[in-house]
Amino acid sequence: MSSTRMTPERESSSPLPVPSPLPQLPVASAADATPAPVGAALSPIRDFLSKRGSGTVADNSFATVMLLCACSIFAIVLFIFVILVVHSRLSLIQFGWKFFTRQAWDPVSGDFGALPFIYGTLATSLLALCMAVPLALGVAIFLTELCPRVLRAPISFLTELLAAIPSVVYGLWAVFVLVPLMRDLIGPFLYKILGWTGFFEGTNFGVGLLTASMILAIMILPIISSLTRDIMNAVPNSQREAVLALGATRWEMIRIGVLRNSRIGIVGAIMLGLGRALGETMAVTMVIGNHPDISKSLFAPGYTLASVIANEFSEATGDLYLSALIEIGLALFLVTIVVNAIARLMVWAVTRNAPARVN
Repeated sequence: MSSTRMTPERESSSPLPVPSPLPQLPVASAADATPAPVGAALSPIRDFLSKRGSGTVADNSFATVMLLCACSIFAIVLFIFVILVVHSRLSLIQFGWKFFTRQAWDPVSGDFGALPFIYGTLATSLLALCMAVPLALGVAIFLTELCPRVLRAPISFLTELLAAIPSVVYGLWAVFVLVPLMRDLIGPFLYKILGWTGFFEGTNFGVGLLTASMILAIMILPIISSLTRDIMNAVPNSQREAVLALGATRWEMIRIGVLRNSRIGIVGAIMLGLGRALGETMAVTMVIGNHPDISKSLFAPGYTLASVIANEFSEATGDLYLSALIEIGLALFLVTIVVNAIARLMVWAVTRNAPARVN
């Protein structure tokens, strides 16, 4: 079969239109370009940039100021540590670092130790966390996932209002309300149910470690709850929708899609609440009993690092007594650093296997 060649006449009879060739545009060469006249006016942007200069001095000055701001944090912490060490030098020379492991506290004979105060501070703070964290998480989950829109604003306002109440008001409320309840109702009930554990035995006067822990839990509740709520609100809705699309229930969606993605921020919120509990002074001083003793029973009175400084600093007559109280402040400073270091380790342990997130 011979091949036929298409003629122009056959092409013209084709039903499809044949596009006409594009016209060739003239290409301007560099030699044809005419330079702008010398006296022509520049645009406002070019005029501004030409007058401003390179900006190297401003950039270097800004970087130096920011570096000084960052270094000032280290300088402040170091300055506080040095001042505490210098003013507690007499106690450090007398007792050494064993001051933090000794239980004696006798200003008359000049025998001092910080272990009862460290124990009281850690015991009340950890007990407060155990009581406040579940309640704060429940409030945050309800406000973000389950609360009707009408009730969300009032409950959020009341929760944040608790953080604005002065600590002395909490202390007065605890003296007139919480202490009688602990002495007459809560204490006997705990002794009857959990007295066999040894944590709820002995004489119950209403003041002690448990009462101080309860008032601390109320004080740190709004901090943990508000921060946790903001963190959970920052979780994208796509995470919730993806979990629900896989057939998960509401609780599974909250556990997998919300809590898992916000666990790092929740740990940070808990650590901030712990920092508030460690340094709380007035409310704890009014209900803890102020007795330097280490006891297994939570009904027993105790003492914290901040409370002993607030109670006895104005009564310190001798130089060794005053130096011991300043060393108590040094102990509180070191406890805070250790707790924050442990918090960093916890965050690292949670995030070390987490995949990198690209924003």
